[in-house]
Amino acid sequence: MSQFESLRASSLYCNKCAKAMPVREVLLLVLPDKEIYDYLCTGCSSSLGSREVSAGDLMVSKAAMGRRRAVRSPASPYPLGY
Repeated sequence: MSQFESLRASSLYCNKCAKAMPVREVLLLVLPDKEIYDYLCTGCSSSLGSREVSAGDLMVSKAAMGRRRAVRSPASPYPLGY
């Protein structure tokens, strides 16, 4: 189940719209140990849920993004970003 720890929703059920709707993830609050995001319905702007990301998860994801950028850097003459 560890592959679902950093799951992000792309659509959630909205009671007002009475169907599954695409959502926008909006940063609500930044704390020293976590960030809190809110999911808003793209149809009626209702809040459909929230997600908390801990500081440890943020550090891991930023480190992974840095490695991906180095590997896929189009400015680098080398294919693997060396």
